[in-house]
Amino acid sequence: MSTARRPKASATTTRAVGTGYIDPDDPRFPTSDGKPMADSTTQFRWIVIIKEGLDALYADRDDVFVAGDLLWYVDRNDPRICTAPDVLVAFGRPRGDRRSYKQWFEETPPHVVFEVHSHTNTAKRMREKLDFYDRYGVEEYYYYDPEGAWLQGWSRGDDGRLEPIPEARLNGWRSPRLEVTFENFQIKEGLILRGPDGEPFKTFGEVVQDRKAAIRTAELEARRARRERRRANRQTQRADAESQRADQAERDRDHIARARDQAERDRDQAERDRDHIARDRDEALARAERLAARLRELGMEEP
Repeated sequence: MSTARRPKASATTTRAVGTGYIDPDDPRFPTSDGKPMADSTTQFRWIVIIKEGLDALYADRDDVFVAGDLLWYVDRNDPRICTAPDVLVAFGRPRGDRRSYKQWFEETPPHVVFEVHSHTNTAKRMREKLDFYDRYGVEEYYYYDPEGAWLQGWSRGDDGRLEPIPEARLNGWRSPRLEVTFENFQIKEGLILRGPDGEPFKTFGEVVQDRKAAIRTAELEARRARRERRRANRQTQRADAESQRADQAERDRDHIARARDQAERDRDQAERDRDHIARDRDEALARAERLAARLRELGMEEP
């Protein structure tokens, strides 16, 4: 957190950090100044919100390095020239673990730094930090006080110096480098940082709650889907049963119609049979009468 640390010098060695990334491990450049990361829970919470929010924002990029409270060394020959921003972002640098940020090795200063106000910060220390960031190439610097509800920002101007961003522009200011928008900082603990997609940065607890809510929602949706499937299956079964009943009724109607047609045909046949019998009877009577008449003519009429 402080500037101008003076560690003891010793020999230089090299070690591998992460896959495909080599970071010089020089004991002259310690990895800690022995001071706490934060002086209050409020300061710690906001450091984490900013750092984790930026990590999430660039999660799909391997060329953006984000760190919190990491010692930044400027001069490979003078370990006293260093500071530890609460959050730093360096573009064009690989993701991965580091024990410190050595500018001569990274070949670029951090592009954006954040400081979160602490009650132990003095005006002198913050002027020193601003001078450090200005001198060693930071493009954007943001200083946020969550308890006092104010935000200050600096952006490197055309003259090559860090210039204050007017307060009137800060509420709704969009970082040129990060594409993050700052909102609502004038309300105590109300700063909202939004990514390019408009989504606000969230605390780990909020992410966990969102995840739990998403899981609960997914479970409810799954239960609703299962109920809908069961209801659809029941409806399908009812529809199949109705279709089967309709088919059976249609078959019954066809059978009745065929039976009715057969009865009609039987009736017609019976009618024809009666007509035939009546004709046969009439013909038989006529033949009998003709025979009787012939017998009479022949004198053979029965007594």
